[in-house]
Amino acid sequence: MNKPEKHNVPKHVAIIMDGNGRWAKARGLERSEGHRFGAETVKTIVKAAAKAGVKYLTLYAFSTENWKRPKEEIDAIMDLLVFMLERETEDLMKNGVRLLCIGDIKGLSEKAQQSLNKSIRETSKNDRLTLVIALNYGARNEILNAVINISKDIANKHISHEQIDESLFEKYLYTADIPDPDLLIRTSGEQRISNFLLWQLAYTELYFTSVPWPDFSETDFNNAINTFSERERRFGMTKEQVIIKQDKID
Repeated sequence: MNKPEKHNVPKHVAIIMDGNGRWAKARGLERSEGHRFGAETVKTIVKAAAKAGVKYLTLYAFSTENWKRPKEEIDAIMDLLVFMLERETEDLMKNGVRLLCIGDIKGLSEKAQQSLNKSIRETSKNDRLTLVIALNYGARNEILNAVINISKDIANKHISHEQIDESLFEKYLYTADIPDPDLLIRTSGEQRISNFLLWQLAYTELYFTSVPWPDFSETDFNNAINTFSERERRFGMTKEQVIIKQDKID
């Protein structure tokens, strides 16, 4: 197994888990079977991330656009979510994983909300890895909601428009207490962002792989981490400025 280089592991990895349905269809299976196998991959990658030293792992599980899918598929995804939360919370506790959720949780089924909130409460003290599940999430909605809430706070004189800057704006996002991703991985060959973390991905390194999510392994994850470690992140600076800054940190 190609282990990641410990000296440059991303603090936060976000993943668009793509390809469950196509993986199932290629094998003559129902799409729900692809989601079931994909859920097992989640377990593998959560453990791989913790082992590699990643501190935050965000998984795009269900978007606001996914409600357009057939009802039977949506129902199967929600049932699987409840099943996995009830089955895996004990494992999250054993491995020191804290669970968080971003998105409009109120749009989920009542049973899914209850299971999710229970798991979040039970894992709240864990600090080895924070697992963030994006459910009923859409980045455009997130940004619009932030603008609406800022407008309300200005109208109610809680803040003034002179206070608005990037730092304040970020406090109104779902990810207010979560650092921006260092690395975004998308599986199954597509090369787009799909309305995911549009604000937060401004300086994120992108990694695309043709491997469908149900087949995505710890080795595949480590390959992505190692690719990240080879990249030079300048954040608008020159190469020389980055070197000077790194020397000061060291």
